[in-house]
Amino acid sequence: MSWEDYGKIFDKLLPEITAKLDPERDYWPCSPYSPQGDRNDFNNPQWGDAHLWDVWHGKKPFEWYRTAQHRFCSEFGFQSFPEPKTVYGYTAPQDRNITSYVMEHHQRSGIGNTTIMTYLLDWFRLPDEFENTLWLSQILQGMAMKYAVEHWRRNMPRTMGTLYWQLNDCWPVASWSSIDYHHRWKALHYKAKEFYSPLLVSGVENTEKGTVEIYVNSDLMETVNGELSWTVTDVQGKTVSKGKEKAEIKRGSRRVSVLNLAKDIKQYGVRSLMVWLELSVKGRTVSTNFVTFARPKHLELCNPDIKTEIGQAGGNIVVTLTAKSPALWTWLELTDTDARFSENFFHLRPEKPAKIMIISPDPLTPAQIKRNLRVRSLFDTYK
Repeated sequence: MSWEDYGKIFDKLLPEITAKLDPERDYWPCSPYSPQGDRNDFNNPQWGDAHLWDVWHGKKPFEWYRTAQHRFCSEFGFQSFPEPKTVYGYTAPQDRNITSYVMEHHQRSGIGNTTIMTYLLDWFRLPDEFENTLWLSQILQGMAMKYAVEHWRRNMPRTMGTLYWQLNDCWPVASWSSIDYHHRWKALHYKAKEFYSPLLVSGVENTEKGTVEIYVNSDLMETVNGELSWTVTDVQGKTVSKGKEKAEIKRGSRRVSVLNLAKDIKQYGVRSLMVWLELSVKGRTVSTNFVTFARPKHLELCNPDIKTEIGQAGGNIVVTLTAKSPALWTWLELTDTDARFSENFFHLRPEKPAKIMIISPDPLTPAQIKRNLRVRSLFDTYK
């Protein structure tokens, strides 16, 4: 279709009909779209909405997102495999290798599986088995979208919207979705609850300077008073330093503090430090975050020795998790049934037990949970 014919439909006919039938509705002719200048320059960062695929198709590192200054990021994404239950539904045992014919057939992006593994090895140690490869790809996907969305939220009011690609799947497949074909939540969907939280705390590390810039975002219409706290630990969970300050949280984005950890880095090294952020309002934690100066594959993690305790509260089954040392990307799985969790793929600290509520369409007993619950973390993905 020529631009002339395109314009007759999308620039004249449809806006006229929209204005007549729904005059309060804003009209946008396409996506991506630049409302000024050359229409072919559709990803112009000065105006309009943009589809940004420099990460994934362009093979740029996740850090590239922090350089993007676009106004509304309406399409960007990163792939992962579905969880083992889903994959086992379309594979026989001999197919369970990501380069098998069946696994590649259930991947409709020509660069898909290779691209997942390339990025995965940039960030994580080589997983020791097929199932861990599937799970780790989901953690990777969640990290990619976290990099993007948190940056663009910090970039308010220049950037005022994000829509990651994509929500769900029309068949069981490796894809950009955050919910798979069987409605099972991937790690990304759990992380989206965090990075799209109305109140958000996030940190930007600078390894050269040894600093962490702390930002607070609010999508609330009113100003609220809160408290920001941070704890710096080593990989064993030992506290190196900590602090807190009052925070007046206004709508939008604001840098509220800068941590100078150069002395701690000199003493402990970049591979041994972890920074834990927490934002609370009226004594209730509304957002947490986690920052390191080294990529996860280079952290010398200790065996967290996670312990579980199963109980009931208000008619719901609650699993309490404790760890001896930091357990990064801790996730729960029920082997014989589908369930959602109030949180999943979270960072577990030794001095902060996590209470996770199990959400299931079928009644479950504590005995069933105990028999079928598996709890793992990043430490369990490699040998």
